[in-house]
Amino acid sequence: MKKKIAIFGSTGSIGTQALEVIRAHPEGFAVSVLTANRQADLLIQQAREFLPSHVVIADENRYSEVRTALQDLPISVHAGKEALCEVASFPDTDIVLMALVGYSGLLPTCRAIDAGKTIALANKETMVVAGAIVTEKARAKGVNILPVDSEHSAIYQCLLGERNPLEQILLTASGGPFLHVPTQQLDKVTPKDALKHPNWSMGAKVTIDSASLMNKGFEMMEACWFFNVPPSKIEVLIHPQSIIHSMVQFEDGSVKAQLGQPDMRLPIGFALGEELRLNNKFPRLDFTKLQLTFQHPDLERFPNLSLAYHAMEAGKASPCALNAANEVAVDAFLHEQIGFTTIHEINAYVLGHLPSIADANVSLEALIETNEECRQMALQLVRQYAGRNFSYAKVHL
Repeated sequence: MKKKIAIFGSTGSIGTQALEVIRAHPEGFAVSVLTANRQADLLIQQAREFLPSHVVIADENRYSEVRTALQDLPISVHAGKEALCEVASFPDTDIVLMALVGYSGLLPTCRAIDAGKTIALANKETMVVAGAIVTEKARAKGVNILPVDSEHSAIYQCLLGERNPLEQILLTASGGPFLHVPTQQLDKVTPKDALKHPNWSMGAKVTIDSASLMNKGFEMMEACWFFNVPPSKIEVLIHPQSIIHSMVQFEDGSVKAQLGQPDMRLPIGFALGEELRLNNKFPRLDFTKLQLTFQHPDLERFPNLSLAYHAMEAGKASPCALNAANEVAVDAFLHEQIGFTTIHEINAYVLGHLPSIADANVSLEALIETNEECRQMALQLVRQYAGRNFSYAKVHL
């Protein structure tokens, strides 16, 4: 029987590539749910091709447009953020591919786990904000959470069939577009500069996080929860070619690595196949042309990575606070309200001034409150920074 896939964030980078995988394997997959935030036109197009049972447009202002466009088809159309949680638990779904951006993926993921769905997780912020709660829910429900991020998929693949305890995870990072830009020029780079990722095609938010290495900090946190290791056992290595997606070192010094083209359709397919490798005609590696290099990250250039380690080691609501501040700061940078280096300044301030709720027992309700308070704190900082005389200077990348 075909596996029924619910794609949360179907119009984004991960969602559209997941549909490419499903399109190439119609014998194995069917789409049960498609959701989008605001891109109604693309959502309508996808729904007409894949004929899901349910469609959700989170922006309620676009509901009438979507409903009218799909009224000739047997598709239930829903709108609003609560609808995202509702459809996550509907019975006609086997795997929920969670590709929503940022904090918005947390509650639908929790609802899907409560309903016993297998989760293909591309929304790392779910683990960053509430890793302890999410992993405990999954254990209690017997739910399998499969990593979709290329790095976590690589680690997962390296550990399949292993009986030996790992000594260290080597988490690779491309270094993004600013790996060789002089540090003193980073406060003048523009959003356009930051969106020029050298290897990967991703959404705007994760691309900016990759440029600041905050994405790698979040991936470190996610790996802690996925593989039950402390931050001290995860080393980040800059690997500009993005061919080795991550490595695992064992207690005898042996290292396993997973290699492949920098193509997100590979880890997406591995997750949807639930460890079955789907055949494809994608380009193969030519090892005679590979030159693989590695270096330690420059923490002066990428201070957000240090913040992520600090937040994970502090625990409680610190990762939630850091994620909230970063989402606000990145959005402000993309809208040219603040400079690139100000993202770190806002993150550091919020992390150092956690609201009192952060010291309470960390329930899901407490994290929701922490998230909102830290966002408000970050928004206030954005307003202060935006009032400064701030201008971009051209940087030659």
